Amino acid sequence: MPDHVIGIDIGSTGTKIVLLHPGAGVVAQVSAPVDQYSDAAGWSEADPEQWWANLTRLLPELLAAGGVSGSELAGIAVSGMVPAVVVCDADGRPLRRAILQNDARAVREIEELQARLDDVDLLAMTGSALTQQSVAPTLLWLARREPEVWAATHQVMGSYDWVALRLGAAAHVEWNWALESGLFDLHTRALVPAVLEAAGIDPGLLLPVADPGQQVGAVPAAVAEELGLPSGLPVFVGGADHVLSAYAAGLAQPGDWLVKLGGAGDILAVTDAPFLDARLYLDAHPAPGTWLPNGCMASSGSLIRWFQSVHGGAPLDVLEAEAAAAEPAEIVCLPYFLGEKSPLHDPDLRGAFLGMHLGHSRGDLYRSILEGIAFGFRHHVDVFAERGVRLGRARVTNGGSRSRVWKQILADAIGVPLWPVLDHPGSSLGAAMAAAVGAGLYGGWHEATTHVTVTEPVVPDPKSADRYAEAYAIYRNAGTALAPISHRLARRAQT
Repeated sequence: MPDHVIGIDIGSTGTKIVLLHPGAGVVAQVSAPVDQYSDAAGWSEADPEQWWANLTRLLPELLAAGGVSGSELAGIAVSGMVPAVVVCDADGRPLRRAILQNDARAVREIEELQARLDDVDLLAMTGSALTQQSVAPTLLWLARREPEVWAATHQVMGSYDWVALRLGAAAHVEWNWALESGLFDLHTRALVPAVLEAAGIDPGLLLPVADPGQQVGAVPAAVAEELGLPSGLPVFVGGADHVLSAYAAGLAQPGDWLVKLGGAGDILAVTDAPFLDARLYLDAHPAPGTWLPNGCMASSGSLIRWFQSVHGGAPLDVLEAEAAAAEPAEIVCLPYFLGEKSPLHDPDLRGAFLGMHLGHSRGDLYRSILEGIAFGFRHHVDVFAERGVRLGRARVTNGGSRSRVWKQILADAIGVPLWPVLDHPGSSLGAAMAAAVGAGLYGGWHEATTHVTVTEPVVPDPKSADRYAEAYAIYRNAGTALAPISHRLARRAQT
């Protein structure tokens, strides 16, 4: 009987794939890098064909590494960035690079749509305010700036929806892409006519909504031969990367929460009812009746990679050692190098380093970046606390969670212990779990959260508490004070 499943994560910096056996856990995992393009200020794009090229190489490697034949596979599912935008022709071929979720090009379109929809309570209707994350401004930008692409567009979907389509799925968008797009009604899942009319979007371009774990197709023979998969392998719906990563990290009950240190910075908390706040996003937990209000900062690991690049590719372990030797909060960094998503929702913000003098070192600068990202997470925690969301034990995952220095800074800045999840493959594991639920290898969503190992907590250092409290107040004040200057600089770049 087939008893293995494959989970794919289409990430902003890499493609990751895991092979999962529900009893044994992760059997094998492989990955390959992905290029990110930023041809203008605030732009963030990726090439869908590179995602597919990675799959053609990685899937045979995965099965070989796991020692598993095609006959042992029960299904495959895909996770990815949300709400990335892939516009396709009638045959599902991408017409341009994907526009990623942290893209900030549609500034004027956001302002125009906000004015046109001023009398519509979008938050209550869709679960999302109109922000940089919304899909309608991006599509309006495309219609204006790339009319030939827009004229040829027949389908609009997300990153992981497109990969599933090419694997053999019927065209669809996953429920969390629909939620975060701001185009669908939170309560009925119907398209919102007011938003479509304001942005000039033909409803025929948008696809039916499907749920994680739902079977939406099977791998056809030609694709199976290309990827080394069995023909007829069931394709199940995966989900949003941050949602499935949180799920795979063990977030199951109200009060569970997670800090995810990826290319962007995510923070998620489990609630038993929809939680609406214009400063945050709302996603659905894979388990029905459970929700994941969350925040996503535009830059986290991506800012670290930028800092590496401008310092000649300095190794992370060297930068970590320099940051560890630096004094806390010597420099205050505003990490708005791609604008900012939650909780500020301002794509025209710009990054800054404050308080520098000639005695400061590269280690001081790098530490300030880690601290600035940590302060962004603390801002989200403040929002949750203000609204009465119960926050119990905090977990931390993704690439940044391997850094002891960053985890300590994060614990110190937020002021809570953090439990790192050991060897967490992230949303690729969550996608595999979705396939396993869909294939009936688990009895349900709550049964699937069995592959989580949590290590000893990173505890806040009380000696740093006052220093970080003061620095956090400066961070918030500086952000407010410099916003008008950021806006002037951003407008100058756009003319």
